Amino acid sequence: MTLVVAALAALLAITLADRHNSANASDEFDGSLLPAGVRAPSFRLRDQAGRAVSMADFHGRPVIVTFLYSHCKDTCPIEARLINQAVQELGTPRASVLAFTVDPSHDTGASVRAFLRKEHISVPFRWVLGTKAQLEPIWKGFAVTPQTAEAEHMARITLVDKRGMQRVGYPFDQTTPGRIAHDMRMLARE
Repeated sequence: MTLVVAALAALLAITLADRHNSANASDEFDGSLLPAGVRAPSFRLRDQAGRAVSMADFHGRPVIVTFLYSHCKDTCPIEARLINQAVQELGTPRASVLAFTVDPSHDTGASVRAFLRKEHISVPFRWVLGTKAQLEPIWKGFAVTPQTAEAEHMARITLVDKRGMQRVGYPFDQTTPGRIAHDMRMLARE
């Protein structure tokens, strides 16, 4: 009886692994498809190094977009590490990553650089900084909420395609490096 149960368990594990591998090799996105025709909002601001950055800088290549703040102790470090691992899985050429601050009154170039060092982020992140007024149209355009004293910000990742369209989204609890890497490969082939 024990041998039969072990054999069934092994068969189930093999079936699930095959299903997962065939799903990842498929031509379907792993993340949630976003409504068609939603363009990523245009902006021209500064990153954590003080360099100008805009959405137009990424035209012709897909980009991973996320929303973080440098003093976060729960979701932001995990999300940054998930993205870091996904970009490492992609290899060369590396994917572009845009992180928009959701706490503009507290995030600075120095606090962002300290966060990236502390979390051992080894891939290039362009962390977009600005005022609340400058960032509100971006938050609205990506349908996220900022960090406030009363509420935690929305933890979400969006993949933007080569044409600047929002294509795939991941809520925090459904994000894995493998899913992001798979979907970025698909966007790169389009």
